[in-house]
Amino acid sequence: MIEDKVRWNQKYKSCAMPGYVAPVVKNYLKYANVGRALDIACGTGRHTNYLAEHGYSVDAVDISDYALSQIPFSDKIRTIEADLDGYEIPKESYDLIINCNFLERNHFPMMIEALKPAGLLIFETFLEAEGEGFHQPSNPDFLLKHNELLHAFESLEIIHYEEHESVNHCNERVNIASLVARKGVLNA
Repeated sequence: MIEDKVRWNQKYKSCAMPGYVAPVVKNYLKYANVGRALDIACGTGRHTNYLAEHGYSVDAVDISDYALSQIPFSDKIRTIEADLDGYEIPKESYDLIINCNFLERNHFPMMIEALKPAGLLIFETFLEAEGEGFHQPSNPDFLLKHNELLHAFESLEIIHYEEHESVNHCNERVNIASLVARKGVLNA
């Protein structure tokens, strides 16, 4: 944990991170019930702040205490410094879960269980890219396989799923998978 924390603190201090809200969050937030939200691997809070501005009480979780310190104070935001590899997401606690640019497959079942009935999951992260010229995380474990995200959450009502090429905040080509899914009453 200490090594990861040091590495991420350094990354947040030295690299420009995206400051914009992901389009999938902007486009699909209207499908979520306003209430309690979880922003997994929230970084400096680009989605955390957006959710708080839209009335959510947000639990913002990240390993980097430096990144968390960059989130402006709000009585709608609770920052949680935690190593996400072992983080336990409380069951049936959230109306909305956001997971962008982070992949911990062990969290997939926990995310489903953490959603309240009718809760919404918005998940977007990197996908394997074929061909040259794509930026990808250095560890292939942090890349989704084609349709992996879709199959991982097939027990939910899929509202939106897409795999597409995009450009990241550093103007590099990336492949992305985006999923928006709702937990039904029968999934509860």
